[in-house]
Amino acid sequence: MFHWLEKHPFFFAVGVFLVISFAGLIEIVPNFAQASRPVIGTAPYSTLELAGRHVYIKNSCNACHSQLVRPFKSETDRYGHYSLSGEYAYDRPFLWGSKRTGPDLMRVGNYRTTDWHENHMKAPADVVPGSIMPAYTWMFTNLADINTAYAEQLTVAQFFSTPYNKPVPMKDGSTKVVAMGNNVTEANAMALEEAKLIAADMKDQDVKDAVANGQIPEIVALIAYMNSLK
Repeated sequence: MFHWLEKHPFFFAVGVFLVISFAGLIEIVPNFAQASRPVIGTAPYSTLELAGRHVYIKNSCNACHSQLVRPFKSETDRYGHYSLSGEYAYDRPFLWGSKRTGPDLMRVGNYRTTDWHENHMKAPADVVPGSIMPAYTWMFTNLADINTAYAEQLTVAQFFSTPYNKPVPMKDGSTKVVAMGNNVTEANAMALEEAKLIAADMKDQDVKDAVANGQIPEIVALIAYMNSLK
C-alpha cells in the first residue's frame, strides 16, 4: 500500500491531506465544544433583559458599539477581562461588532449605573462632553415589547435547552435562577416587577408613573439589558 502511494504523488498528497484534516478535527472540535459552553457566571436573559436587547438592536446600537473585548492590554485595561466564547452561549444573534464609534459595552454593567444610563440616553453630550451620540428621548415614552421577548424565551428554551427556571452557577459560588413565566401574562407580570426595581433608581417621573401604572417604557428594558452585561 505504502509503496503504491510513493509511486503516485497525487494520491499520496490526498492521503496526507486527509490524515492531517482528521487529526486537526480531533484536536480542535473537542476544545471548541468545551470553550463554547456557558462559563460560570453566565445566565440566560430575563424577559425584561431580552426586551431591552431587542430595543438595543432595533435602534442599531450595535452599529456603533461592539460587545467583544479583545485579548490586548489596551483593551483589558479599559474594558476588563477579554471576552470568552462561553459568555455568548445565550446570545442570538451575537453582537460582537466590528466598529467602535462608541466604547465597547461587553462589561458596561460593571461600571455604569441605572441613573448614568438614564441621563446619558437623554442627553449624551451633557454626560460625556464631545459625544456625537444622538439623544434617544423616544425610549422614555415608547413601550417595550414584552410579548415578543417572551416568545423568544419559549423558542430558545425548547430548541436550545436554555436553562430557564434552573439553577445556574455564579462566580461567587452561589446559584442564580432566571425564571420564565408559564404564559405571557406571567411573563409580563415578572418583567414589571423587575422594571419597578430599575425605575426606583431613575429620576424621570413620567417613567416612574408609567411603571407604577403597569407599563414598561423602552428605556427601562434597555437599562435592564445594559446592567446585565458584565
